[in-house]
Amino acid sequence: MPISVPPITLRQMRYLLALEETQHFREAAESCGISQPSLSVQIKTLEEALGLTLVERGHGPVRLTLAGREVARRAREILDATQGILDLSVTLKSGLGGTIRLGTSVTLGPYLMPHVVGDLRATNPDLRLYIREATPRDLLRELHDGVHDLILTQLPVSGATLSTARLFREPLSVAMPNGHPLADREMLTNEDLSGQTILALSPAYALYDLISAVCAETGADLSRDYEGTSLDALRQMVAMNMGLTFLPALYVESEIEGRARDVQIRPFRGRRFARSVGLVWRTASGAAPAYERLAGAMRDTARRFPQLVIEG
Repeated sequence: MPISVPPITLRQMRYLLALEETQHFREAAESCGISQPSLSVQIKTLEEALGLTLVERGHGPVRLTLAGREVARRAREILDATQGILDLSVTLKSGLGGTIRLGTSVTLGPYLMPHVVGDLRATNPDLRLYIREATPRDLLRELHDGVHDLILTQLPVSGATLSTARLFREPLSVAMPNGHPLADREMLTNEDLSGQTILALSPAYALYDLISAVCAETGADLSRDYEGTSLDALRQMVAMNMGLTFLPALYVESEIEGRARDVQIRPFRGRRFARSVGLVWRTASGAAPAYERLAGAMRDTARRFPQLVIEG
């Protein structure tokens, strides 16, 4: 059963530490900006609250008892932690700090977040990002459940209790196997896709809806027989001549340009076919200023990629 004791204050802890440092009631009181009788009363009140003798009283320098030294050691830890909280509050109000749990789509996070994290470490050293990948639909559910503080995902995301910060638009290009007849074109149009077999991720991914809509518009055939489980899987299926697909610009830069030679990449619709990407959080979280600052930092990182169109 918990033992009930009178409240112990941070002020009393500071007075005890001052007494330990100065070894004199008068000097400790002066360093704390109070009278000696007031400090003596507070130390006595602390002893009574704990039921311990903390100070050896007598002639000469004041010394802490064994119990006093142990209490002082823990008081110092508590005061340090308290100052850490105060410092964090200043950081959170003026910048980014603490731990933020960020959920991200598997089609976005691996290709953007390494750059974002590197930049944030340089500009916001007190910030720690805990990043977890999932499909967009799982991300949204987990956001509502409180698993994530905010999510990086394809927009739009509906929900009256959610807030959104747009980051950028990311063009989608057509990937085709080497030697495909369309590889001779520098830019593909709607007519080029008519009758072509298009591969996509499963409907659990937001990209599926975007690609399904463009297939309906262009007369392309969205394959129902094969659904990729990742962008890498889609690329490999294309390389095996199973059809064409659309790949996001960040993936193309990270995994294909200057590296992979198994597929050809061609722009589509003058790079105007794109997905909108943003951050989403619960409006009731009360952390909108910090998340808006994070969005601004992510836009700054995105500006290094000329193929992205910055939004917001």
